[in-house]
Amino acid sequence: MKVTAEKNEKVANMIFADIYPLYWNRLEKNGRTKEEFHQVIEWLTGFNEDKLQALIEEKVTFKTFFKKAKIHPNAHLIKGVICGYRIEEIEDEFEVYKQCRQMDKAN
Repeated sequence: MKVTAEKNEKVANMIFADIYPLYWNRLEKNGRTKEEFHQVIEWLTGFNEDKLQALIEEKVTFKTFFKKAKIHPNAHLIKGVICGYRIEEIEDEFEVYKQCRQMDKAN
């Protein structure tokens, strides 16, 4: 599947705080702990628990979330298929969408 500018923009404007519980619920069902979830987010973005909570409370968009992040230099090694999209094939111009899918896959 190909990402479009419209799809990238839609995801970029989603509120991270609205999606965070969906990530967490999925992981909890798979037997993961909240600590593991936050370790992965911190590895990928550099956000510790306090910063993550502040961003949730600020209700930042994914665009802002990833703009403030210090993306791990090895994030490009995250590969695989999420929701029909092969992460490594998502074009660089759709950076926010790619980063969202990397976070999906890393968790």
